[in-house]
Amino acid sequence: MAGKKESTFINMVLVLFIVTLVASAALGGLYELTKEPIAAAKLAKKLNAIKEVVPEFNNNPSDEVYKVGMSEKDSLEFYPAKKDGKLVGTAVKTFTTNGFSGYVWIMVGLKPDGSINNYSVLEHKETPGLGTKMADWFKPTDPAKAKASVINKNPETTNFTVSKDGGDIDAITAATISSRAFLDAVQTAYNEYKKNQKEGGNSNE
Repeated sequence: MAGKKESTFINMVLVLFIVTLVASAALGGLYELTKEPIAAAKLAKKLNAIKEVVPEFNNNPSDEVYKVGMSEKDSLEFYPAKKDGKLVGTAVKTFTTNGFSGYVWIMVGLKPDGSINNYSVLEHKETPGLGTKMADWFKPTDPAKAKASVINKNPETTNFTVSKDGGDIDAITAATISSRAFLDAVQTAYNEYKKNQKEGGNSNE
């Protein structure tokens, strides 16, 4: 009887081992199958965001990308956009960790003078219906909401903090934390852009 129980236990362990092995192989195979399409989709999203946030260009900004940051995960990426060799804008993939739910990644387009041309929200985990409004809130077309806009404003002459904190930008209604995070990411992009300019790393030619 004891031998039968031992045999049954060994069989169960063997079956469990085989099932685990097959499942691991299947997951590994699925990862390999989806890895390249996922990477391609992310690249396409990034390129579309670059086109959306800077003026018309005819170079390939990805060929001239440079990074600023302490680690691979937390680096800012700078994509110079040029028209016939002249810098017309720089798309900056920037981030903040101060979102309501952590990281917020934004592609912000800066004109050569540092003013905001446009932006695109890339990734976030903000509250649906509140923090998610950042995608459009800060570029309103309604003149009555002009104080919420960051478009064509320059952080050098405009206080890029929410009006509740004494700044010049109106926060998203009921989403002050997300608004602060968004503006923090934009300000970070601007600060690093200007710092790089002073160091001679961003040429118009």
